[in-house]
Amino acid sequence: MSDSVAVVWDDALLGYTMGGDHPLHPVRLDLTMRLADGLGLLGNDRVRVLKPTPADEELLTLVHDPLYLEAVRQAPGNPDVGHGLGTADNPIFPDMYGAAALITGGTMLAAQQVHSGAAQHAVNISGGLHHAMRGSASGFCVFNDAAVAIAWLLGKGYERIAYVDLDVHHGDGVQAAFYDDPRVLTVSIHQTPLTLFPGTGFPEETGDPDKALGSAVNLALPNGTDDSSWLRAFTAVVPSVLTAFQPQIIVTQCGCDAHHEDPLADLALTVDGQRASYKAMHELAHQLCDGRWIALGGGGYGLVRCVPRAWTHLIAEVSGAGLDPATEIPESWRDDVVRRGLRARPPTHMTEGGYTGFSRWDNFTESRVDRAIMRTRRASFPYFGLDPDDPRD
Repeated sequence: MSDSVAVVWDDALLGYTMGGDHPLHPVRLDLTMRLADGLGLLGNDRVRVLKPTPADEELLTLVHDPLYLEAVRQAPGNPDVGHGLGTADNPIFPDMYGAAALITGGTMLAAQQVHSGAAQHAVNISGGLHHAMRGSASGFCVFNDAAVAIAWLLGKGYERIAYVDLDVHHGDGVQAAFYDDPRVLTVSIHQTPLTLFPGTGFPEETGDPDKALGSAVNLALPNGTDDSSWLRAFTAVVPSVLTAFQPQIIVTQCGCDAHHEDPLADLALTVDGQRASYKAMHELAHQLCDGRWIALGGGGYGLVRCVPRAWTHLIAEVSGAGLDPATEIPESWRDDVVRRGLRARPPTHMTEGGYTGFSRWDNFTESRVDRAIMRTRRASFPYFGLDPDDPRD
């Protein structure tokens, strides 16, 4: 397998725009790629930047209903088309079909690179639109690029695919697409559905009871969870279930909206904690599936202070270069933020000084996060032959 890394990018991906006031503004992608380039992450022999082409209907119908695809096509000229389109979350915009198909094509290109062995890891920061359902748009997501890529990989003969969702919102669309398929393990670490959209992702959602019990693992964390507590919860659940499942390839949705400044959610991670989560996923990919890792973007609405730093760290981690958290952000990038008239004060360094040390879970400590950990372990671990009460499992 090649040790090269594929970064999927084309300025055309900025066409997925729902209007200037919509939280999912594509400026976050542009600022990320400019920061990554300014820090030298894209200009080396190991990293190849590849341009995607739109996913065709044959690919999209691996997951989506043909009637829904037609609705997306018609939406710009028919605002009453339904299917979740034309709402505040999913406003209609020009050529939304083409823009959404291009993002899915980007994730498909990443999957093809890793599947073929042309790249060991691949990243598409524009992807990770995990809420879209078979027949409807949802939560800013028109097409579910992650689910399409997973379905394509299944068609290539994979028998164990792990999807790990780090977004603050539950990965409901991907879970729904494979809830009855034991070949796909969906793991989602998110804010409790009691306080956040989409209201799903309780630990007791463990897969179709007739066909795929144990194929879904949900870790729902309380409001205010910080870096150390998040990493404690992650390590108490994710490595164990992935190791038991033994995936042949890992797809990670790396939404960074668990950030403490994110305007749409209530967790309290810093970019340092998010960087640590990407490092953990990188290590698991090498431990479990020869490094076959597809990393996608997702949510993240701190357009200036969070997303560019978090996903630049993601690109650095995927590339194997790493990035010193104390790295100073180029003045030219900060000046660009000011010139654009963006309201947020541009950050000066790639760290927020977040503390990412943590104590590993045990079954004697009692906190809100520990109760969430235990609820997930008790709901899911028996399906993997693991003991929920044993810290060694």
